[in-house]
Amino acid sequence: MIVRMSKVEIIGPKEMLLEVLALIRGMAAFQVEADMRGFIDTGIEREFRSLLLDKETLGERIYYENLRQKIDELSACLPHLPIRKSYLEPESAITAVAALVDKHTAFCRGLCRKRDALRHEQEELHRQTLFLDALEPLLKEVDGDTGLDFIGVTIKDTAATEHLMRLVAGLTGGRFEIVTTNAADGTIIALITLAKGLADKLREALNAERVPELSFPAPFQHLPLPEKIRRMRQRLAEVASDISQTDGGLQQFAAHWAPTYQWVREWLDDRLSLLTTTTAIHETHMCFFIHGWISTPDVERLRTMLNGRFGGRVVVEEQQVLEEDLENIPVAIRNPPYFRPFELFTRLLPLPIYSSYDPTPFIGVFFPIFFGMILGDVGYGLVILAAAIVVLKISGQRRNLHDAAMILLVSSCYAIIFGFLYGEFFGGLGPAWLCLEKTCIIERRRAVMPMLIFSLAVGVMHVTLGLLLGFWAALRQSAVKEALLKLVNVLVVLCLSALAVSFFAPFPHPVSRSINIAILVAIPLMLLTGGLLAPLEMLKNIGNIISYARIMAIGLASVLIADVANRVAGLTGDIVLGALAAGLLHLINLVLGVFSPTIHALRLHYVEFFSKFITYGGRKFEPYKKNRGE
Repeated sequence: MIVRMSKVEIIGPKEMLLEVLALIRGMAAFQVEADMRGFIDTGIEREFRSLLLDKETLGERIYYENLRQKIDELSACLPHLPIRKSYLEPESAITAVAALVDKHTAFCRGLCRKRDALRHEQEELHRQTLFLDALEPLLKEVDGDTGLDFIGVTIKDTAATEHLMRLVAGLTGGRFEIVTTNAADGTIIALITLAKGLADKLREALNAERVPELSFPAPFQHLPLPEKIRRMRQRLAEVASDISQTDGGLQQFAAHWAPTYQWVREWLDDRLSLLTTTTAIHETHMCFFIHGWISTPDVERLRTMLNGRFGGRVVVEEQQVLEEDLENIPVAIRNPPYFRPFELFTRLLPLPIYSSYDPTPFIGVFFPIFFGMILGDVGYGLVILAAAIVVLKISGQRRNLHDAAMILLVSSCYAIIFGFLYGEFFGGLGPAWLCLEKTCIIERRRAVMPMLIFSLAVGVMHVTLGLLLGFWAALRQSAVKEALLKLVNVLVVLCLSALAVSFFAPFPHPVSRSINIAILVAIPLMLLTGGLLAPLEMLKNIGNIISYARIMAIGLASVLIADVANRVAGLTGDIVLGALAAGLLHLINLVLGVFSPTIHALRLHYVEFFSKFITYGGRKFEPYKKNRGE
């Protein structure tokens, strides 16, 4: 339901403003309005000025915002650790923090840059270990004082290996040795052993042939290959140790200083929230004026809280809500526990305006009924009921999942009730298994026309109710012509429904004549109140009523699929195979039996029903309160 709102002005001495705002913020029930129109007479509005022009307040806000930004930059350099609570008073620590934050940021950034450089070097060295692991076994038995040199190269395929051997043989006169192996990533690595005097000549030839020699970091480029491997292993261990020391330094700093900076930042968030809100507040030379909206039940609570704190020096004045305010009043939705889960469906719609209706109670009442009318099976209803209970148990704090389970639980109860009225238990098994013929009022499989008439009767009732609510809404907004048009539409719908009934059960002549006269009178009234497009609106209403035939059609399809599943079980000639086939078909029908009634019942509300009386475009009620992260 749409919560009733009150238009409120809070007045008090200027020096108490921030304390008053802090109390209002803690209450989390008052929406501050920056626009004075509707709150202050235009004749005296020039005597007020916005606190946005207060240089002292603006300077304080800029100072705190800069300090908060510096703290955020420092925090970005620190590791995420469980932070103990700081017992320092944030306001008294502001000066010390402002003096130290630049120095601390420079120190931590230096550590971060050093750590990033070390990690980059570590990644490069780790990449080389793919080749080192492959080369080391080839060098284990080689003496470093043999006068030989070693060149490692990567090769694409076996054909390249043969080309490499011919190239090296031509340059060295056959005085070489090539051994190949595979790296961990599958790359072929060749180790060429040759005399040191020929190594430089071979490297030039390999570069000309674009055969890549194994690359190593610059400090190791001019070392012999065995020494390169040894030194790289050593450097890798040194880098890991340096990274550990750097991380330890950052963690030690964070353990010591992070609680203080976090506590100060929370205080800054709180203070800046108050200072930001002051831009929507006005003042004279001595007083501040806060204008806004609060739910009517909370007005007295706000007044009591401020009187108790300030001893009557801060006044809460409830102002009259004017007709021009109706479009600007913020909208808050609050429903009893039974209807609350159905807000899951109304959250899909735009917010209604304050003077309109909350769609939630209407969905809460009619959606489960339509769902039950369409599904109408005791067996399916019991399965959905059990599934809803299980989902409720595991939903925890997930609101949408909890709401969906509650809606299914209520709807399944209606499906069970209508299942008894239809005599259905997994289709046509009701009479055989549960003796449901005693409770059966109408058998859907055979009574197609009665079900169609029943569905259309439900449509007449639902659409008529929507038109009557639209009539009342228009009357409340002083839209007399629109209200009369809705009333004339109700009259025509009821008269046409009566004429349709007369085809099956003729009325006495005076009654039929009265209906015809009512229609003839209603048509010019319709044109007079709604203009030339009024007949089209009437045809739309008739189409909306016919749309309720889907209740019969979708329900009939469901029960026929269930009957097919039961017959398939009997035609297989095998109990196990028949049970599996029937179970699969029933499972498919059950899934359809959840989604189809949901979709079509919602459509009947969104399109056929709500369009008659709900006006969308409301402004959400957003009370001044702490953010989640504060």
